[in-house]
Formats: sequence, C-alpha cells, structure tokens
Amino acid sequence: MVVGVLGGVAALCVVAIVGYSLAGPGRPASGIGTADGATRAGSRQAALAGPLYRSGPLDPVDCALPRIREHDEESMRAFLDRLSDCLDEAWRRQFAKAAVPGFAAPHRIFWSVSGTSPCGSYPAPGAAAFYCPANDTLYVGLDDVVETAGGEPVSHYGVYARVIAHEYGHHVQEDAGILEYGHALMAASAAATSHEVSRRIELQAQCFAGAFLSAERDSLPMTSEQYEAVLADARARGDVDQPADRGDHGSEANYAGWVARGYTQRVLSSCNTWTAAPSDVS
Repeated sequence: MVVGVLGGVAALCVVAIVGYSLAGPGRPASGIGTADGATRAGSRQAALAGPLYRSGPLDPVDCALPRIREHDEESMRAFLDRLSDCLDEAWRRQFAKAAVPGFAAPHRIFWSVSGTSPCGSYPAPGAAAFYCPANDTLYVGLDDVVETAGGEPVSHYGVYARVIAHEYGHHVQEDAGILEYGHALMAASAAATSHEVSRRIELQAQCFAGAFLSAERDSLPMTSEQYEAVLADARARGDVDQPADRGDHGSEANYAGWVARGYTQRVLSSCNTWTAAPSDVS
C-alpha cells in the first residue's frame, strides 16, 4: 500500500512523495518526500556514472553509539544525535574523496509531538522517519521509530541505525545530483516505470546504509546479532504482496539484499542501482 501522493513536475514543479510502503503487519518502510522548494538539480550522469561510485568505501569515523533505554525519549535522542554526527562526518569525507562539491549536512528534527514539514505532516501512517529535500531535513519520530520496528528490542540498535542511515542516504542522493534526476523520471513516466524508478532510489539508499554500517562495524559495534536483526527488519519492510510493477521500495529479498550488498562489498560502486538489471530492483 502506498500512503501518499505522487505529483508531477510538469504541472506544479513538484514531485511529492510522502509515500511510505507498508511492509508486513505494522512495519512500514521509511520514505522520502519532496515539495516545491530548493531541491538540487539532478543529472543522468550523476545517477548512472557519478564520481561518488569511484570513491571506494566509506572511512570509519569511530562511531560508538550510546545505548537506548526502553521507553526513554532522551536516550533515543542522544542515540540519533550521535549517529547523525557520524553520518555527517562519514559522508562529508566521502564527498571530498570523490571531489564532489556542495555537500552540506542536513538539518535534523526528532519529533515527539506532531508537526508539519514542506513534505507533509507528521506523524503520518507508516511514517517513522523521512527525509525532506525541500528543506534538507531528516525527520525522525522518537517513539515512532521504535513502534514501527515490529517489536524489535531496543537492544537491537542496528535496526534503528539502518533506518536513519537509509534516510541519510536520500540526502546523499540529493547532494550528489541523483535524487532529483529520479524524481524527474518518475514524473515523466508511466506508473509501472515510475514504480521501478522509486525502487532504484530506495534500494540505493539501502545500499548506502549498508556501506555505512560496514564502515562502522567495529565501533558501533555491528555484531552478528545486530547484523541479522538488521536484515530481518529490512526483509519485513519490503513490498509485501505487491505485483512487481506496483511495489515502490523493492521485494523483501531485494530490500534486505541491497543492505547486505553495501555491507559486504563496502565500495560505493556496488550501490549503483541505476545500471542494475530490473530483476535486481524488483
């Protein structure tokens, strides 16, 4: 089920994806949203063969995370702040390695009460976290991110780290010139093609998240227990019971598989969903 609206740039210069793919009972995938605003120009070159793909693995930034306490918003806030700091530093270094100018860390809003963004109101059904390119902001619900994790214990912090690293991956796509290219394709395409483009966007963010978790496997740490919990959670957030031409995030196998690809292969060239076979992004 897609919860949200897909608008066309031809009519309003807007591509609004406040779309969260509900995957399994009460386990939504994360989403992205754009609204009329200062999104960055995209290019086919950046998406298919940009310099970020030639920049190798992310450098570790010694991201030891504070532990999350059950039913404790402040411990979750501290966890998210530290994790976001690590993501800022890791991707700032990566853009420098790739000689891609213009990277700037996104803003952060960690909500505990309802609010609005240029990409829509929150919380929304299935919306525990999202990235809004219109104001370069990550939005995460302090309680929602736990509630939508399908009963995972907070000790499985890798699950929450993956969700945030995925949303940060959309910011990476935005600053690399990939995201707006994808949105333009979606706006100009028939429904089936538009859904495939959405999957290429989402699965690349999954791979970027896996590459980050791999770089920080020692400092987080990403134990085998954490890694298995991450993959199980990702499988549960894929497109469940959706025809191949309707899913917008990827099948259970691919939604987890692209995390695993980034984690095991580590180099960003492994995250090029734009040249992947259709079966790999189904």
